[in-house]
This record gives sequence, structure tokens and C-alpha cells, in this order.
Amino acid sequence: MSALSVLASPAVVHASAQPLAVGDFGSGRIGATVAAFLGLAGAMVGGLALARATGRVRTRSGPGTGRSGAVAAVAAGIISAALGLLVVVTAEGGLGTGNGLGGGIVALIVGLIAVALGTLALTRSRRVPA
Repeated sequence: MSALSVLASPAVVHASAQPLAVGDFGSGRIGATVAAFLGLAGAMVGGLALARATGRVRTRSGPGTGRSGAVAAVAAGIISAALGLLVVVTAEGGLGTGNGLGGGIVALIVGLIAVALGTLALTRSRRVPA
């Protein structure tokens, strides 16, 4: 045995004895994660719909084009913001306690961004070019 393996073996034993944190993924974290991903999807669709409404994207089909993409972005944003707010209000403890408070705040912000992008795309798609 080399001296390096003798020195490294206590660290390996200590690391392997640590419990995994996968079981600590509670309902607060799951709700915040789902809400954040829904808000992110809404923001992406809202961005595509806004690009379509401003004439920067020339495609006629695909997700996020036209008014249906803007409506989907607003709906996803509202749901994301509501779920994020629910997680923030019901979380016990502060940030870093594992209750999903940080994810709830992120979901709330991303949901509001999705609502703003979808609303802006809706208002721009109503304009008739002269």
C-alpha cells in the first residue's frame, strides 16, 4: 500500500457513511420545483410569442407563435406565481432549511416574468400595421 492510499482511506470511509439527501426532497421543494419549471416554460413561450408579435421571427407555426402562445405564457405564469406564493407563505423556517422557500421565490419571480412577456405579446399582437 502506498502512503497516499493510507491517508485517503479515512476520508473515503467518512464520505461513504454520510446519508443521502434524496429523502429530504419534501413537498415544499417539489412544489417549488414544479412551479419554477412551469414559470420557466411560460417565460420561454412568452418570449417566442413576443418575438413573433414584433416581427423578429418569421415562422408561421410552432410553439409560442401568435396569440395562443401568449395566452399559454400568461396562464403558465399565473399558475407558477400562485404556486410559488403558496410555497413561500406556507414554508416554515428561512432560506436553506429545506422547505422550498428559495424555489418558491424563484417560481414567483419567473411566473411574473412569464405573465409580463405574455401580456406584452398579447398587446403587440392586437396592433394592426398601417
